[in-house]
Amino acid sequence: MSKSVLILPGDGIGPEIVTEAEKVLNALVENRGLEISTEQGLIGGSAIDETGVPLPDETLAMGKQSDAVLLGAVGGPKWDKIERSLRPERGLLAIRAGLDLYANLRPAILYKELAEASSLKPEVIGALDIMIVRELTGGIYFGQPRGIRTLDDGQREGFNTLVYKESEIERIAHTAFDVAMKRNKKVCSVDKANVLEATELWREVVTRVAKDYPEVSLEHMYVDNAAMQLVRAPGQFDVIVTTNMFGDILSDLASMLTGSIGMLPSASLNAEGQGMYEPIHGSAPDIAGQNIANPLATIISTAMMLRYSLAEVAQADRVEQAVQKVLASGLRTADIVSEGMTRVSTSEMGDAVVAAL
Repeated sequence: MSKSVLILPGDGIGPEIVTEAEKVLNALVENRGLEISTEQGLIGGSAIDETGVPLPDETLAMGKQSDAVLLGAVGGPKWDKIERSLRPERGLLAIRAGLDLYANLRPAILYKELAEASSLKPEVIGALDIMIVRELTGGIYFGQPRGIRTLDDGQREGFNTLVYKESEIERIAHTAFDVAMKRNKKVCSVDKANVLEATELWREVVTRVAKDYPEVSLEHMYVDNAAMQLVRAPGQFDVIVTTNMFGDILSDLASMLTGSIGMLPSASLNAEGQGMYEPIHGSAPDIAGQNIANPLATIISTAMMLRYSLAEVAQADRVEQAVQKVLASGLRTADIVSEGMTRVSTSEMGDAVVAAL
C-alpha cells in the first residue's frame, strides 16, 4: 500500500539538501519497489513570502493527511525584522504542535570514517552512539505567558514560562524507555531540578515511569553536568531524555562530537507514529545557493522516516549503508573534508549516495 510523504523544502539551503533526499527516494521507487507518493508544501520564510504566514492552513492540512513529513530548514536574516509571531521559526513550532509531534529523536553517531573530523581526541570519543530524546511540544518554547513588556519605570522586560504537565513528562519518558529497550537499556534523564520546579516535577515523573521498565537503568543528571560529561566522556551515555530547551542545546553540542552538524538527522513523532524528519542544522543562509551544503543529515533523516513512519526497515538499512559506503570511499562535503579526502558538492554527494544504492 502506497504511503504519502509531504516535502517541505523551506528556506536557505533547505531546497538544496531536500533535492538530494528526493533523489534517494526516487531511486528506491524506481529500483527497489518503494511505493510512496509525494507532494510539496510551503513553510517558514518561503511561506511568508507567498502567503504572509509561516505555516499556511493548507500546509498543516496536507501534513495531517500524510504518513510523514520531510523538512529542509527554515529561517534567515531576510525575515528577522518582521513581527515575532510571523517569523519563519513560528511555522516550525506550529507544525510540531499541530501534528502533536511531542517526541524528538536525535541520534548522535560517529561514523568511523569521520573520526578525524570529531572535535574530540579518538581516545576520548570512542565508538559514539547516543540517542537524545527531546520533548518537543511543551516547556519554555510553548509556555504561556510570554512576550516583551514595558515596566512602570520605562524599562522593557522579556519573559517566558517553563511549564510541564505530568502527562507530557510521562509520554516522553515512555518513549525514551521504549527506545532504550531496543538499545543498551540505559537512560539518563537531564534536568535542573535543583533550581527549576518544573524540572523537579520532571525528575519525579521520570523516576515513576522507570518502574515500568525494570530492565532499564536510570540515572539523573543536571544539565550543566550533562554538557560537561558529553565532552569529557560521551561513551557513558546511551539514551538521554530531556526537556525541549535542554534537548535543543545538548543535541547541537553532540553534533560536534560526530564531526559536523551536517551529519545529524532527527525524527519528531506523535503517538500514532506519524513523524516529521529533518536535519538538526539550520538554514545556513550564508552558503545557500552555492551547492556546498552537506545533504547527508537530510538523507539519513530520510532513512529514519523510512524506518519509523513508513515501516520500510529494509529500505532504511539500504540508505544508511549507502551513506557509509560513500564515506568509506573518501567523498566529503566542505564541512567534513580533511587531508587525503575528495571534496564534492551537495549534488555530487547526493549522486554518490544514489550510485551506492
